[in-house]
Amino acid sequence: MTDCIFCKIVRGEIPAKKIHEDDDVVAFHDIHPIAPVHFLVIPKMHIPSMADLQPEHEAAIGKVMVVAGKLAREQGCADGFRTIINTGRVGRQEVYHLHVHIVGGPEVLPPMLKY
Repeated sequence: MTDCIFCKIVRGEIPAKKIHEDDDVVAFHDIHPIAPVHFLVIPKMHIPSMADLQPEHEAAIGKVMVVAGKLAREQGCADGFRTIINTGRVGRQEVYHLHVHIVGGPEVLPPMLKY
């Protein structure tokens, strides 16, 4: 997809503060962090959202999750972190390229939902 901001990051057309890159996955710091540790992990392959996942995406998404956990520990989330995947309009997805937010830090995070 040519106009996707995350595809442009993958192609090097837009700068990002990358913390990981390999043949399948890119991870970079969020430009509007909500915690001391806040980065995104994305597949290089353009997949619009979780709702669009197909069996052929299993390896790529598995790698995204493995990289997310490894990087979270390396970035200082030794005692846990939050993993967020927003999907679609109702899920408040802003960029339609599947991405995983990793959020954490030294302190306990506030509750996400209030009932």
